[in-house]
Amino acid sequence: MAEMDVARLRAELVPPFHALDVVRSTGSTNADLRKAADEGADDRTVLIAEEQTAGVGRRARSWSSPAGSGIYLSVLLRPHEVPFAEYGSLAVVAGLAVTDLTAELGVDAVMKWPNDVLAGEDRAKCAGILAEAVAGDEGAVVLGIGLNVLPVNGRIPPNPAGLLPTSLAETGARTTDRTEIALILLSAFAGRESRWRAACGDLARAGLLDEYRERCETLGQQVRVMLPGGDALIGTAQDVDSTGQLTVLGEDGRRRTVFAGDVVHLRMA
Repeated sequence: MAEMDVARLRAELVPPFHALDVVRSTGSTNADLRKAADEGADDRTVLIAEEQTAGVGRRARSWSSPAGSGIYLSVLLRPHEVPFAEYGSLAVVAGLAVTDLTAELGVDAVMKWPNDVLAGEDRAKCAGILAEAVAGDEGAVVLGIGLNVLPVNGRIPPNPAGLLPTSLAETGARTTDRTEIALILLSAFAGRESRWRAACGDLARAGLLDEYRERCETLGQQVRVMLPGGDALIGTAQDVDSTGQLTVLGEDGRRRTVFAGDVVHLRMA
């Protein structure tokens, strides 16, 4: 697999992004940009890796990204217009951008709250998203996206929600050119993030919430949500609000708002 064309990426994406780099291998693009933020890196700085060897997902789970098989990128954002409490809704913004990409490539894909993109008839995981605030800098957040382009051939284990991995190639994408895919993805993200920022992080005001509801397969499902601390909530996923929080009608008839948790789809309600 050919390496990505960094010159083309910079020519077409800088601007709207401030800076963009591609590295052959790194531990974690998110970790690299958190360090860069501490050193004063600018808003809308992009880092893409051909390979990640020490990626970190939700709840500090470790994972690796096989060389040349996908798009592994992070974006440093300094959205000072947006209240810090609204940064969590960036996962919605990124999820919409990924599904913009899959639609462009002819891939049937949906979102699973809070940070997965599922593709194909089997609804296997083709992408994951992680937004992390930069410690000590309330005005900075790093948004990471990992997207499988080529088959991973068993190199990525099932995730804690039981989702098997898949790739764009396995779900009928019209191209597996990773430079073109990165261009489409980052262009889509730039447009949606600008709308999110202009609306001060309010998904409804940005015109993004209704689109997310349409594309989120979690809504209407009976789910088990593994909450921080180890408790589990079983019920029906009913809605997502303007901050990206999930509303679940529990088996006891009480409605709960969930900001973070691992979700397992049990069956359609």
